[in-house]
Amino acid sequence: MRTSALDWVLRLAVFGEFLGHGVFALQGKAAWIGWIEQILRVDTPTAITLLTLVGVVDILIAVLVLFWKRVPRALLLWAAIWGLWTALVRPIVGEPFWDFVERSANWGAPLALLLSRGWPKSAKEWIK
Repeated sequence: MRTSALDWVLRLAVFGEFLGHGVFALQGKAAWIGWIEQILRVDTPTAITLLTLVGVVDILIAVLVLFWKRVPRALLLWAAIWGLWTALVRPIVGEPFWDFVERSANWGAPLALLLSRGWPKSAKEWIK
């Protein structure tokens, strides 16, 4: 199967978004630690642990989407949902609504990649 230019652009966009977020998470971005504490009502050490786990998962998703040509559609759906959530967190914690709008590509790129491969018609197609 020949990979189209659109597929590569979308894979690179998802890679960049998830790699960037993953690196920020592993660096322990202070605002994000505060948001986790606020939303989940956990202490700082727990928030740091959770943020580290998020960072590892985000980087793993970035690498899989870039290098695994037929990444399962379920992973792309997860990436779109996670991207939507991370964008929605901004207004939830008191940031301007425009911070959510600005991050439309966080969920739009993985959703577009999923849709370009065809919406699954069966449970089995989600893992193909």
